[in-house]
Amino acid sequence: MARSVQSLPKAHLHLHFTGSMRPATLVELADKHRIRLPDALTRSWPPTLSAADERGWFRFQRLYDMARACVRDEADMRRIVREAALDDAAEGSRWLEIQVDPTSYAPFLGGITPAMEIVLDEARSVSEGSGIGVGVVVAANRIRHPLDARILARLAARFAGDGPGQVVGFGLSNDERRGTTAEFAAAFDIARRAGLACVPHGGELLGAAAVWETLTALRPDRLGHGIRSAEDPRVLEEVVRRGVTLEVCPGSNVALGVYGAAVDVPLRQLIEAGAQVALGADDPLLFGSRLNAQYDTARTTHDLSDVELAELARGSVRGSRAPKPTRTQMLADIDRWLAS
Repeated sequence: MARSVQSLPKAHLHLHFTGSMRPATLVELADKHRIRLPDALTRSWPPTLSAADERGWFRFQRLYDMARACVRDEADMRRIVREAALDDAAEGSRWLEIQVDPTSYAPFLGGITPAMEIVLDEARSVSEGSGIGVGVVVAANRIRHPLDARILARLAARFAGDGPGQVVGFGLSNDERRGTTAEFAAAFDIARRAGLACVPHGGELLGAAAVWETLTALRPDRLGHGIRSAEDPRVLEEVVRRGVTLEVCPGSNVALGVYGAAVDVPLRQLIEAGAQVALGADDPLLFGSRLNAQYDTARTTHDLSDVELAELARGSVRGSRAPKPTRTQMLADIDRWLAS
């Protein structure tokens, strides 16, 4: 019998704050703030999405923004952090790095600093006695001016650390077809000097050339998605050479139309090339699947053995910014899972 992926210790490195919400929580917050949600977020959940073209991405972003608009006070933000952590813990995660852009919530909370402090405080609180540690990744938005990214990088540096309830990384998200990647290099330099992991998105909506551009311009420690590095052997070889962890999110890749079906996601190709891969759920609220579903897909669709699933879990731990004792314990427990 195959071992349970639920009992496999792992880290979750690619989860967005708003997108982590439980569907029921979204409905309750909408009722609380008297916001009407579209049927795509309620009756026909999960919504049908495709970001293969600009129109498809607009639909995805519109739904995401409507969900984000339901988060309007401190209690809302604390609830989202806590539920995300508890949901991950129930799936066997021992460490979560949740990604947030505090700019989105600043108007309701008096600025980006109070918004950040709320997220960090709740991350610290839920990490106590829940069986999971929660670090935070501050994410800049590539459709805003690069100077905004520098402001967020300085904010991230102010709260930098390597434990629960601290900022552990700095990212760059949104439609990678917009903005110029190299213009965000200064923000990542600020984050790097503060000891933060550099974890921009790249290589999902655009191909291997975008991965190469991100590697050279931003010098990432991890790459959000990066799945399309498989399209160019030279780019994939460079990913492996640099030791960049790829945060692969099969469920969102299919939901957004990057690949037509789960079997088309080149997960095995990345693994066989020697890339370090960490599976992620991205935005369960919109894509309808959480972390364990990604491991199940790896097993059933890509025919990965338990030995290979264990190596994926190790990749998530090695690529994380969890404290060293936490990483050591998790790696030992992965070995025990495999030996069971």
